[in-house]
Amino acid sequence: MMAWDIEIDCEGLLCPLPVLRARKRLLSLAPGTVLCVRATDAMARIDLPHFCAEAGHDYVGAQDEGPVTLHLIRRG
Repeated sequence: MMAWDIEIDCEGLLCPLPVLRARKRLLSLAPGTVLCVRATDAMARIDLPHFCAEAGHDYVGAQDEGPVTLHLIRRG
């Protein structure tokens, strides 16, 4: 798993909040910056890649750390 530049905590938040928080944070980042979204909602595994495809960002991948999944997104 690659390193990231910025991390946001979306643990305990349900769909669509992890996507909305990621979108808001990505707007303030420079292209190429990697955002790590910490989420516990299983739907984030579906929602975040779909959001990235629609918004022009690169969904780098996900890594489980116990009940938390780290989702990495490179700003498009």
